[in-house]
Amino acid sequence: MKLLRDVHQEFLTGAYQYVLPETVLLGTACVLFVLAITVPRRAVAVGVGLLGVAGAAALAALVGVESLRGVLGWQELSLFWGTVEGTPYYPRALSPFDPTGPAAFVRWVALASAALFTLLAYAETRDDNACEYVACLLVAAAGTSLVGRANDLVTLFLSLEMLSIPTYVLLYLPVRSRDGQESAVKYFVLSILSSAVMLFGFSYLYGLTGTTNLGAIVDTLNDAHKSQVGPMALVAIVLVIAGLGFRLTLVPFHFYAPDVYEGGPTGVVAQLAFIPKVAGFIALARVLGMLYPPLDQLPFDASGTLIPMTLWVLAAVTMTFGNAFALLQTNLKRLLAYSGIAHAGYMLIGFVVASTLPDVVNGTVPSQVGLDSVLFYLVTYGLMTVGSFAVLVHLAGGEHPVETVDDLAGLAKTHPWAAGALAVCLFSLLGLPLSAGFAGKLLLFVGAFDAPTTGSLKTMARILAVVAVVNSAIGAVYYLRLVGVMTLRSPLKVAETSRGNVALVVALICAAATVAVGVYPKPLADAARAAIPLRDVGR
Repeated sequence: MKLLRDVHQEFLTGAYQYVLPETVLLGTACVLFVLAITVPRRAVAVGVGLLGVAGAAALAALVGVESLRGVLGWQELSLFWGTVEGTPYYPRALSPFDPTGPAAFVRWVALASAALFTLLAYAETRDDNACEYVACLLVAAAGTSLVGRANDLVTLFLSLEMLSIPTYVLLYLPVRSRDGQESAVKYFVLSILSSAVMLFGFSYLYGLTGTTNLGAIVDTLNDAHKSQVGPMALVAIVLVIAGLGFRLTLVPFHFYAPDVYEGGPTGVVAQLAFIPKVAGFIALARVLGMLYPPLDQLPFDASGTLIPMTLWVLAAVTMTFGNAFALLQTNLKRLLAYSGIAHAGYMLIGFVVASTLPDVVNGTVPSQVGLDSVLFYLVTYGLMTVGSFAVLVHLAGGEHPVETVDDLAGLAKTHPWAAGALAVCLFSLLGLPLSAGFAGKLLLFVGAFDAPTTGSLKTMARILAVVAVVNSAIGAVYYLRLVGVMTLRSPLKVAETSRGNVALVVALICAAATVAVGVYPKPLADAARAAIPLRDVGR
């Protein structure tokens, strides 16, 4: 007992080693809050923010799991270790943080996003609010990164709130209009409601298992559900899906998105369109038990529950609803809001595939089928969506901001670089070959069509793949419509770009990365595949 207590204490005192880069981000945010009082300058805020991101990235590159083993004394604690494909992994019941799985992948996505959004802040903010704005961005990035490695219901909830609370401030901080105030309040109220629903589901999971550790919860549910899944466990996971569905903009939890996107500051909306989806999908994978090797069963597998069918319905309805309503939009930000809803439905396909166990007798599936495609698509979706919003930020200055589809008329003639960047992002959202969106959709759709199972489950996965392909064709209508307006119509007015060229630089970076990933997707695909633990299906 004393040895176990000493081990537990050592892990708690050494847990900070897992979160050093996030600590740097939070420390930089604190510095920025002080600078907001002493040196309220936009250039200073962006410069300090980028230095903080660079410092966190340097630590993330230097501090890995292997370098921590000596610090935590892991060699002396081998009695408590298990193995995954012959590789030691830490005892998941003892630590609130998980350095395995997608933790590093999500950390780098969060850091890269923080750098881009900090650059975008230069075009979005004024001197009197820039420091607070960038500080909130860094706190949200730290929360996103911590979601990727949260191994406990408490740390998972706190990490999600570290993302949500700064977003409330960001939505209100640059606001100068009544519509902006309305969108901030609407997101605040509904986000709190979704957090309460999710926390209610967490309380059920704790009551059923007697622990808040996610690994232990998965083990306990697997042991308890060998014969039949308990009804309270199903209630718990449905509540969690509902709570996370708000962040993911899944139908019917999407209804806030178009109004908030239309009224909110464009740079903040760009973050809102991407970062919560990263955190939400990773949190969902952890709670569903899809990230804890070795796996020979899942607590909510298709053979024992209706959860995979629920995800199937949510995916089909979300992508169809998003694309159908995007066809009717004239406001650009509302159109991109419904586009984001549709893409959330596409990404949910990976969860449908991952929630079914492979139909094999012995062997190991190379990766957790479906989830690696979700990670790949999350990055590509972020590039093309953030790039699109960055163009709108670039064109939002002056007395004639670009807000509607008609405002894009003749953009290829008046602002060729902005039009080119936006066209590349739109073609990628459409899924044109040699774009990142095409590679992402190919992985998702082919993965669903070739789901490693048989019978009705395989049929349902193939039907979902067909539904996704049809929806992609529907999406082509409104994406190509925007490209046609930019290139084929004469300018109705000349958009002014009084906010400078920093936002355009962000858009060009995203567009270039979109093309690079589309032409050569292997590095990103390999990184996503390596981030998902192997699934042991030996019997």
